[in-house]
Amino acid sequence: MPKQKLKREKNWYVIHTYSGYEEAVADNLRQRIETMGMEDKIFDVIVPKEKKIKIKDGQRKEVEEKIYPGYVLVQMIVTDESWYVVRNTPNVSGFVGSGTTPIPLSDEEIKALKNRMGQDTPKYKINLEVGDSVKITDGPFKDYDGKVSEVDKERGKIKVLVNMFGRDTSVELDSLQVEKI
Repeated sequence: MPKQKLKREKNWYVIHTYSGYEEAVADNLRQRIETMGMEDKIFDVIVPKEKKIKIKDGQRKEVEEKIYPGYVLVQMIVTDESWYVVRNTPNVSGFVGSGTTPIPLSDEEIKALKNRMGQDTPKYKINLEVGDSVKITDGPFKDYDGKVSEVDKERGKIKVLVNMFGRDTSVELDSLQVEKI
């Protein structure tokens, strides 16, 4: 534990875990807080996640992805005892900070992270304009090239003119099924 005196106040800290063990660490830590009677020093444990839209088998799927793989957030008052409980939780490799001294996150960082986590439905991010050349990366027209003829930002769809049999054919695609070339 750090030799210098830390302010005894409630803050958010970042702990580093082995990748893939974030949920297990969070569950294990919550259990340790309860069994070791640390509720007055360790208040909350979060694995930061956000919802994203991915294309799988030609279908849009909403998935939850970890924002910072390998990291878990802990709201706590750092004392010798609370530091020891967190640091000795299985699969925790340490606090983020200098040496053994944990460095708290700022209120702005926590607010921004909670805003990012709180987004219910992902917004469509379409970085394409009418006239852009694209390569289709998924679906029945995979590997075809085309030109964007329409962009529907509300639905996340685009129309692409694909040259088939010597003529342009309009194909409606999800914006995630193409990449700009």
